[in-house]
Amino acid sequence: MSELTDPVTDAPGALSIERADRPPAAVLVLRGDLDLGTAPQLTAAVAAVSGEPALLVLDLAGVEFLASAGLTALLAACREAPAGTEVRIVAAGRPTMRPIQLTGLEDALPLYQTLEEALSSK
Repeated sequence: MSELTDPVTDAPGALSIERADRPPAAVLVLRGDLDLGTAPQLTAAVAAVSGEPALLVLDLAGVEFLASAGLTALLAACREAPAGTEVRIVAAGRPTMRPIQLTGLEDALPLYQTLEEALSSK
């Protein structure tokens, strides 16, 4: 008879947001999980961007999991950006693109495959 053990569970997802500006753009680099528990962090980080930059880039290259609450936060960031601030989102990997495509948001979000593309695109 085999011994029963408790299943191994992952710790709740964490999200880190680092500001790595590339003038004239404000750049927020996200790493980890963007879900119900962490989406408010993104909302707060976007709200904390001061000076109303002409360009705000949200770099999701390090996001490992993107849930519907994260998608909602991304949409809100785009819709609620200050007048004169353009928001661009870097998303190319499966963890970010799959949920965006499954929900049909690829046309609603300003998506770029790399940070360099987001910064240089006119």
